[in-house]
Amino acid sequence: MPEIGEVARIVHYLQKHFVGKTLATVKAQHDENVFGKVGTSAAEFEKALRGKKVLSARQHGKYFWLEMSSPPHPMMHFGMAGWLKLRNEDTSYYKPDKAESNSEWPPKYWKFVLETDEEPKCEAAFVDFRRFGRIRLVDCKAEDLRNTSPLKENGPDPVINKDVVTVEWLKAKLGSKKIPVKALLLDQANISGIGNWVSDELLYHAHIHPEQYSNTLSDDQIVQLHKSLHYVCGLAVETLADSSRFPKEWLFKHRWQKGKKDATMTLEDGTKFVYLTVGGRTSAVVPSVQKKTGPVAKDIDEGGEEAETKKGGKKRKVALKNEQEDEESAEEKKPAAKKSKAKKTAGKAEDESDEKPANGIPKEEDEAEGKSELSIRKKTSQAAPKTNGDVAKTPKSKKAKASAVKEEPAGRRRSGRVSGKEVSYAED
Repeated sequence: MPEIGEVARIVHYLQKHFVGKTLATVKAQHDENVFGKVGTSAAEFEKALRGKKVLSARQHGKYFWLEMSSPPHPMMHFGMAGWLKLRNEDTSYYKPDKAESNSEWPPKYWKFVLETDEEPKCEAAFVDFRRFGRIRLVDCKAEDLRNTSPLKENGPDPVINKDVVTVEWLKAKLGSKKIPVKALLLDQANISGIGNWVSDELLYHAHIHPEQYSNTLSDDQIVQLHKSLHYVCGLAVETLADSSRFPKEWLFKHRWQKGKKDATMTLEDGTKFVYLTVGGRTSAVVPSVQKKTGPVAKDIDEGGEEAETKKGGKKRKVALKNEQEDEESAEEKKPAAKKSKAKKTAGKAEDESDEKPANGIPKEEDEAEGKSELSIRKKTSQAAPKTNGDVAKTPKSKKAKASAVKEEPAGRRRSGRVSGKEVSYAED
């Protein structure tokens, strides 16, 4: 998923090619996920932008937006696999084995296409084959955007708000929760822009184990984490996430080995690293460097919070401080119908295979932003006997049982057996 450096790359290209120009053509294809889940439609997007002048392109963490000559302003988030392509320039942040040609325009999976009026004309397309990206319109003054949803629910950007993210601020934030330090860093409500690879990199640089509870770090560890935070995020933004410009000793250059037959699992100097799952994310860890110096989490759910259970095996509602759309994507990753070739390819990302597709985005599950709540309900019921549509042939005893079975509520369900009982799970 594009993180702070990758988003900075796109903002760079928008500033270079679109700022100061008028949008002569705006085309959008409605997508109920990308537009609809944040209260926008393709038609509204076209109407809001066509004929407007782009005054600026800005970023906060993983969000970026265009400041238009008048409200509303388009604000975007790439989600897991979104990206912005320019017809006249390669925006990818690494070079795949087979470079993708821009000859096909609009490109596959496009959600909107922009074209400038002034010469030289420039065209850009937002693409998202997994449909977890979000495109919304924010109707407020440009100077109020950072104090308006969804940005106001997000923590400070470590590069833009460097004066806010101080050692004292970080110490207070780490001490306020008892969760794995990596889970805290991934939570965009705490700090914006840090994703899976950035958190792995800065924790490796700080010599801190990702599973260690955030409130158990020593003062020296916090000081070092603060330095690493600004060093890694700052360099990622400065280089526009161009991995060829990253230091050779960085973990980044080697962490994409998972699932590959010829994986070496070693760094530049031969030091071994391993993979762990922390906060529901695959984490690259160097055991010889990242020592556990305090208590670590044992049972972590996907949001990074400790799982809580009640008697009877029923889980409590767990508040996940994620962007609602990315939280909902966890359910969308479970297709009910046959998968197309594209969906099968996308599905590999759910296992965090760490491959890099041609669109320039590592297929890695990552953190989400903002906040939402996932309610999980377990309901015990008896399964109705199969009648094969022939009620007349059903024995009386079975008829009685079938009529006694209450109709289950609508929604997704998956069944399993716990202690010999049939259990149906309905998720909101």
